[in-house]
Amino acid sequence: MRTKATEKLLKLNKKIRAVSGGTGASKTYSILMILCDYAGSVKNETIDVVSESFPHLEAGVIADFKKIMMEQDYWEDQAWNETKHFYTFPTGSVIHFTSIDKLGKAHGPRRDVLFINECNYIPYNIVDQLITRTRKIVWLDWNPVSEFWFYTEMQGRRDDIDFIKLTYLDNEALTPEERSEIEMHKGNPNWWRVYGEGELGIAEGRVYTNWQMIDEIPHEARLERRGIDFGYHPDPVAVCDVYWYNGGIILDEILYQRNVKNPELASTLKNLPPTLHIADSAEPKSIDEIAMYGINIRGAEKGKDSVRYGVKTVQNQRISVTKRSLNLIKEYRNYFQKKDRMTGAYVMGEYEGECHLLDAARYAICSLIPIKIRKEMLSQIPNFPRQKETNLI
Repeated sequence: MRTKATEKLLKLNKKIRAVSGGTGASKTYSILMILCDYAGSVKNETIDVVSESFPHLEAGVIADFKKIMMEQDYWEDQAWNETKHFYTFPTGSVIHFTSIDKLGKAHGPRRDVLFINECNYIPYNIVDQLITRTRKIVWLDWNPVSEFWFYTEMQGRRDDIDFIKLTYLDNEALTPEERSEIEMHKGNPNWWRVYGEGELGIAEGRVYTNWQMIDEIPHEARLERRGIDFGYHPDPVAVCDVYWYNGGIILDEILYQRNVKNPELASTLKNLPPTLHIADSAEPKSIDEIAMYGINIRGAEKGKDSVRYGVKTVQNQRISVTKRSLNLIKEYRNYFQKKDRMTGAYVMGEYEGECHLLDAARYAICSLIPIKIRKEMLSQIPNFPRQKETNLI
């Protein structure tokens, strides 16, 4: 279905077509529709769709691309290369999906058309190299969470840029339920400014920073905890594994899903590597039900200022997160210190943004770190009997 968003994008005609906007605005979907039509109408052109990681591509633009092609009855199984992730059209034109997170990967063959999805998460030196190696058209899209290189290095400095802002109101394909879900966030000013109105957000006030993304869990990493934040609908149940590796923590998203009953959750947990589960203690009934299935689980310790303490504990760790943890990465990037609406001052111990996986990770980390600190202290005592350390957990 062509929407207002699609029609607005079709009017752009400069080399660089920059599309900023909020959630549900159909930025990515509309650009992909245009690229599919383009590839089906021109001969022997190369179109590259780029993102920061392959998991992000697979769950986002590749899934949308396949949906568009199937809805239009264009899809041919033999035209799709599952190994190298490209689709060859009858015209000979090819759409290729690839992740680029290092400058060296950008030094590849030239292309005719480039689409950088969520471009704000790719460094400018990489983007600059990709644009330089593109002959005709460059599409960029992003949620305007905060200022980045487009605003500082490109906007106002080049005369070959068309810039447009879209919101959910440009997407008539949204269902009434989807539109209502978006508008329910009006009470969160930071979220609504960016994802509702499509306006540029402010970078300051992010709760967590400097986490590293890694491709996979190192073989030597040790699974120490599994955090659980209970949910059903509209909030999802969130499960996050916590590994210890070289004095730092690795987080790996396991589950982020709505409408999961406790028996289903317990069944999922039973099929995972065993470890101690730390769950939201606000739901003791759920903890008891899951324990009945033989799951080693206990509630997170809570009390006065426990959230603030937990956040500070997480902030003090060196944390990496796997690239496949898409919902966790999204929460991490959009979790902010709450501000007083009247004074603009930060409210101590209060935060804004989705945090289901972040809470699950916080429960697990807060139960783990005191154990690690005690072990480190005991390891400094001369002649301490090491075999007794296993009793500390």
